[in-house]
Amino acid sequence: METIGIERRGDVVVATIDHPGSDVNAVDAALHHDLGELFRMLKREDTGRAAVLMGAGKAFSAGGDMEWFPSLRSTDAAHRLRREGRQIVWDLLDVEIPIVCGLNGSAAGLGASVALLCDVVVMSDRAVIVDPHVSVGLVAGDGGSAIWPLLLGPLAAKRHLLLAEPLTAEAALTAGVAAEVCPAADVPERSMVWARRLADGAPMAVQGTKQAINAQVRQALLTSFDLSTALEIPCMLSADHVEGIAAFAERRQPKFEGR
Repeated sequence: METIGIERRGDVVVATIDHPGSDVNAVDAALHHDLGELFRMLKREDTGRAAVLMGAGKAFSAGGDMEWFPSLRSTDAAHRLRREGRQIVWDLLDVEIPIVCGLNGSAAGLGASVALLCDVVVMSDRAVIVDPHVSVGLVAGDGGSAIWPLLLGPLAAKRHLLLAEPLTAEAALTAGVAAEVCPAADVPERSMVWARRLADGAPMAVQGTKQAINAQVRQALLTSFDLSTALEIPCMLSADHVEGIAAFAERRQPKFEGR
């Protein structure tokens, strides 16, 4: 993988998103592919007892790379993206060892969904979790339409998803989404502390309990994940999405026309 580094610290697998082309770890074709590779690898993990997933640089992942989106404006490209994105989420849920997500910085879009689908979240006090799909003319795919309402309830999820309202570290801690909030410099160490606690537990009990809980997450995904990704495809081909990307690049409010 060219955008994710792997190291082993005893029986803890540490994966660090470190995109050489983006200091905010924006998701482009390379990182999208590597996230798929990462979770396929962790699904087969037979020596590690826990994993830590962190980002290097300013952010955990700033979401989709706006320069990548124009290349996805064809039916074939959109369907390939849908298939790969769907597999990323399902493979993440198939990982049996617990995953601690260390948010050294903000998590947006797919980065937010990945973080929220992990098992323990440690957040920098300056980090936010946000899903900006709708703000650039896209349906909230990438699992966001399933995991946000499961964690926060439908009304709060609608506010965050429809208005791209960030979930702050303080609010995430209050809601039970974040297990701990600390200064950014302490996120790697504190994430390892949580991972160590999980790795020291009885492996079959820890992993079996995670699988049982994730069965409920799967039900939420079965309800809305495929629907949201299917509805996202026509949005990717829409004039509103083109306008959303242009407005983001020009730092102005978009003018959506519903076409």
